[in-house]
Amino acid sequence: MRIAVVDGQGGGIGKHIVDKLRRQLPEECDILALGTNALATAAMLKAGANEGATGEGAIIFNASRVDLITGTVSIVVPHSMLGEMTPAMAAALAVSPAPKVLLPLGRGTVELVGIKPEPLPHLIDELVQRVRRALGLTGENPAGEKEL
Repeated sequence: MRIAVVDGQGGGIGKHIVDKLRRQLPEECDILALGTNALATAAMLKAGANEGATGEGAIIFNASRVDLITGTVSIVVPHSMLGEMTPAMAAALAVSPAPKVLLPLGRGTVELVGIKPEPLPHLIDELVQRVRRALGLTGENPAGEKEL
């Protein structure tokens, strides 16, 4: 299983996602850090991603070559992340056949209705549990935590 974590700007959210996934998924799961910039990619690699790639070409190339995509909802919105997410990157991620497990976070012109505000750590915990379910993993995880 190959999971893409996509982030931009400083890579802080992607870093937290990678860290949690690395601790709660089996070692045979490959985590690919896809950053809109080198800083974001480096942060996710430092958190435990197996590989990393940066920029528009890398994101477009890998979007259809992974089994699952995760990040914030901003990754499928053109010009989000203060313009770092190009229309081509957003389109490649949106049309990828890979399932997407996205955090309901984003700044700008997109508002998600019906989503109650939760602290980021709670959202990332829920994202990880949904990834585990998508992979068919149930019960205790390698970190020893119970499934939510």
